[in-house]
Amino acid sequence: MPLDVVVVMDPIGSIKIAKDTTFAMLLEAQRRGHRLHYVRPGGLGLRDGRAVATAAPLRVRDDKAGWYELGDYAELAFGPGQVVLMRKDPPFDGEYLYDTHILDIARAAGAEVVNNPQGLRDFNEKLAAQLFPQCCPPTRISRDPAALKAFAAEHGRVVLKPLDGMGGRSIFLSQAGDPNLNVILETLTEGGRKLALAQRYIPEITDGDKRILLVDGVPVDYCLARIPQGDEFRGNLAAGGRGVGRPLSERDRWIAAQVGPEMRRRGMRFVGLDVIGDYLTEVNVTSPTCVRELDAQFGLNIAGLLFDAIEAGPAA
Repeated sequence: MPLDVVVVMDPIGSIKIAKDTTFAMLLEAQRRGHRLHYVRPGGLGLRDGRAVATAAPLRVRDDKAGWYELGDYAELAFGPGQVVLMRKDPPFDGEYLYDTHILDIARAAGAEVVNNPQGLRDFNEKLAAQLFPQCCPPTRISRDPAALKAFAAEHGRVVLKPLDGMGGRSIFLSQAGDPNLNVILETLTEGGRKLALAQRYIPEITDGDKRILLVDGVPVDYCLARIPQGDEFRGNLAAGGRGVGRPLSERDRWIAAQVGPEMRRRGMRFVGLDVIGDYLTEVNVTSPTCVRELDAQFGLNIAGLLFDAIEAGPAA
């Protein structure tokens, strides 16, 4: 039976379709005969306690000269027979939080929301990895610059980052004795007012920051290793990293087996794990990427795996 697939995303006119995972999902949904609806940015709301959206019918095609067509916007009420793809990129600010509350009401009305709004609130992408400490490198999270500086003294080279960044923004590589360490910590914590994360540097980053995708808790057989280029230590594609597909290692599968069941239990149907060497560093739940790259390199259809799962019914 055709579904109404309602997508909440950043402006569709500004995406790069060769790399956009949401676009891959839309192409697959349309191929299966589902009806697509595009929510105008900022278009979620409530009417008399019912979740609604300002949305337009959407058609997509895999053509960089023109990849979408929109019909007329109208109010759409959420309910049964709908799948809502919540794919808006971070930052997770107040407006994003409010949207998850509206999507909770949409879910209560019968819509299937991917990913579960409660999980989107619960799982900060840096903090969520710490639910699985057996998978992680030594990590310290604090507002206290002195505590983070002591961690650097203990572990030598460290990576320092805020909890709300994405795409490699505001990530620093430092070490004990670095004359810039104090100012880095002051900047990240805003003088002790904001939490920041310090993690022991993993030298295997030179071989890539691996993105492992989970569909209903089950890993895709291949990951995308995002390899730093030139004098850059960050592997993020947005920071210039080069994406190389690889089969999952035994350790990768072990990490996925540690994390996957909890993600499935919490209704997190599409999740991206970041793994460097043998260590989990992040659990990405808001808008995981790398589908288009893996599909192209290995002849996969990862969005097809997701829609197989969606069409089979709720995971949790």
